[in-house]
Amino acid sequence: MTHTSIEETDRPALLEIKEVDAFYGAAQALDKLSLRINEGEIVCLLGGNASGKSTTMKIILGLLKPRAGEVLLSGRSTLRLPTPQIIRRGVASVPEARRVFSEMTIEENLYVGAYVRGAPTERKQDLQRMYELFPRLGERRRQKAGTLSGGEQQMLAFARALMSHPRLICMDEPTMGLAPIVVERVLDTISEINRLGVTIFMVEQNAELALSIATRGYVLQSGKLVLEGKASDLLHNPAIREAYLGQRVQRVDTTSDPTPS
Repeated sequence: MTHTSIEETDRPALLEIKEVDAFYGAAQALDKLSLRINEGEIVCLLGGNASGKSTTMKIILGLLKPRAGEVLLSGRSTLRLPTPQIIRRGVASVPEARRVFSEMTIEENLYVGAYVRGAPTERKQDLQRMYELFPRLGERRRQKAGTLSGGEQQMLAFARALMSHPRLICMDEPTMGLAPIVVERVLDTISEINRLGVTIFMVEQNAELALSIATRGYVLQSGKLVLEGKASDLLHNPAIREAYLGQRVQRVDTTSDPTPS
């Protein structure tokens, strides 16, 4: 693939990753990665296994420190901050496979998401707001999270992230392992969260799903950025369709002369 640049939008940058190198021991996971997430966008990061998607998420959340490069949140470096401080600055996470606390109730899970918030009164108001956004959770608030369906657990993971009043939510494979009918509802919910004013950064293997709701997308391959663009452009890019959508694009060979009859 060829790396393709796009023009910056007029929106201010909420998060910027600049020339980041990341390693696990001697193995390099990210090579001079640069990307930008503007306020109010849904940005997806695509790539196959071991492409560096999850490593990028860890870098943003402060779970892994890069060997070189910079990470800026609203123009301020986060590299020396521990993860709780990054969360307090407005970054929340919806981890892969949801990872709700299965032995805790829905309500207890939600309160965990609000641990960076202030007064108990504010947390109670936030709780009621989540039940309005996700009525199913309100109906089952005393139920243990482990007894919920996969789709319901994903809604709980979204609500738990929103309890911290984030400016940016990082979502790791939010549709993984869900039935197709549930996937559609999850994508609608992500779009609704974005309409509430929350910026979304979404790591996904399913390119078609991610690009269907995203503003822009980036493609990683072996830790390197190989493609970026508007979501609508990437969705119709032959390289994306072959590598990530499993659709072979027929090419006409015009280099040789036709065989005479």
